[in-house]
Amino acid sequence: MFLDNFCSTSNNQISFTRQQASDFAKQIADDFNPLHDIDAKRFCVPGDLLFSLVLAKSGLFEQMNFTFSGMVTDGIHLNFPSDIKGDASITDNNDKEYMHVKASGNSTKNEAAIEALIRSYVEFSGHTFPHILVKLMAENNVMINPARPMVMYESMSIKLNNVLFSEVKLVESTSTLTIDGKRGNACLAFDLVSKGNIIGSGKKYMLLSGLREYCQETIDTIVNQYNKTKTTYIKEI
Repeated sequence: MFLDNFCSTSNNQISFTRQQASDFAKQIADDFNPLHDIDAKRFCVPGDLLFSLVLAKSGLFEQMNFTFSGMVTDGIHLNFPSDIKGDASITDNNDKEYMHVKASGNSTKNEAAIEALIRSYVEFSGHTFPHILVKLMAENNVMINPARPMVMYESMSIKLNNVLFSEVKLVESTSTLTIDGKRGNACLAFDLVSKGNIIGSGKKYMLLSGLREYCQETIDTIVNQYNKTKTTYIKEI
């Protein structure tokens, strides 16, 4: 599968170089979060890459829930299950958990269905900022700390009517942001659509911390820098 370009496999374990993880974020997810830059001090592997590998290795189920419990950096060797019976954990050699997965219902390992879902989901997920989060922050008169933006990917879930599809796209439905002091909980909901029919739905949950009063000028600066980074990258490849 196309994911082979974005990870390394040795002794049935998967690891990532900074370049591989960064390429996935930018080339597949269209995600230019600075945490995925190869020279980032707090570099981390995109959660969507871990999600994608679970589907590729373990299969797609009608109901799935993914909870992120640790940040993966370059060089960490992870154990992925070849199958999921109820639930499973993605761990390193010290049994530290980085993701917990729950799965139920009918399943498939059909590569066409899995790749279609992966590409559609990570494109949607990669556009969380600025496309969705900026609007939610403006509506709630809050924004992240521009000096230290803390937006953590907590979990996501999908519910499918069936897994018998070869093409699918994600359409945003209702997204919300709940504020609790300087923290915010974002819920990004979406529908899964195939050949004009809704075949399922899902939700992505994110935690925002260090919130302060919304400032349009500051947000414009953050978004402009984000877009500048993206434009520069596209010109260089």
